[in-house]
Amino acid sequence: MIIPYLAAGIAAIIAILGWIDLLCFLFSGERCFKKLKYALHVMVMLGPVGVLLGDRNAGNDCCGDSAIFSPTHRLSATVMISLCLAAFFYSTFRKKLAPPLLEVILNCLLIIGVVLDIIVGIQMKEGQFWFFGNLPVATLFLLVLGENHTLAITTLRDQQPPDDEGRVIRICRKLVSSPAWLKFPLLLLLCLPVITIVIATLLLFGQKPDSIVRAFTDTYKHGFSQLDYQCAGVVCGGHFLCTIAAKGNPRLVRPVRTGIRAGRLIQCNRQLLISNAFEELLEQKLPWLHKPIRSLYNKVGDQIHRYYGAFNRAWVSNTIYILMKPLEWVFLLVLYLADPKPETRIAQQYLHRNHRRLINNYK
Repeated sequence: MIIPYLAAGIAAIIAILGWIDLLCFLFSGERCFKKLKYALHVMVMLGPVGVLLGDRNAGNDCCGDSAIFSPTHRLSATVMISLCLAAFFYSTFRKKLAPPLLEVILNCLLIIGVVLDIIVGIQMKEGQFWFFGNLPVATLFLLVLGENHTLAITTLRDQQPPDDEGRVIRICRKLVSSPAWLKFPLLLLLCLPVITIVIATLLLFGQKPDSIVRAFTDTYKHGFSQLDYQCAGVVCGGHFLCTIAAKGNPRLVRPVRTGIRAGRLIQCNRQLLISNAFEELLEQKLPWLHKPIRSLYNKVGDQIHRYYGAFNRAWVSNTIYILMKPLEWVFLLVLYLADPKPETRIAQQYLHRNHRRLINNYK
């Protein structure tokens, strides 16, 4: 129990050190913790690296921890974040200024990194992560941007450009050595062509022009998620037959009424009601057998719900409905053989307890 609190305390100390370092740099032009610079940078950047590694195999899931980045478009987000981290670490450990064009690209990637850090923070919707993760990362990116600017000014101040320098390199040199008030707005504008080049390259690997955006929007239960509506028909931890009743072709699966499960309205068809009535009978008559069967069913249901997006295609629900038909007939036969009032039991499924009481008392 103490490990999470210890980790949170260490993260808070690192975050505070980063903010103090930024304030020192803004007011004095020097960092307060020069000796801790490299360790501080590495420890803080473990956060973004951990997010990428932790999300690499995650999928969109209504019933559990869903992917932060869309599985289909994750490559675009991963590549962009990785490029920003590469620019950060290169700028941290280098000893001299890069060539003018590369210096412009490095600074653009650092600016993109700050923006991405904010976007990822909104996507994750975790307040504590803003304090322990996003703010320290953005702080260090800004610090490195400031250090890059100081290094550029001191390096290029008295340096004479070569006579045979190309036009593009000459423009980049002037931009890198410009005052901060002019340099950073121009770098912000240049971020667009840098992103465009990355997107164009990713097209060769099967990504789409809008994959950077869709990496955040084609997800569930996150800040920019646009697919939450697909979870409407999913009943977590319950019958995946509920999903079939809601998503299948009504002419085939034949929903008969709405029901209540875990305080939520669901669509019920005859197959679902018979299956649940059979389970209820099994629980009452043979509880020792019901428990392992229910456990196995939950595991199967959890695996199916990992790919619940497939149920948006009616033919998938229709196919499962047809495959379940023989079991439905077996369940119905058992109910008629073992229960004196099988249809009453079937009618009671997924009703409010008051309605169930009325049915039981009806003569």
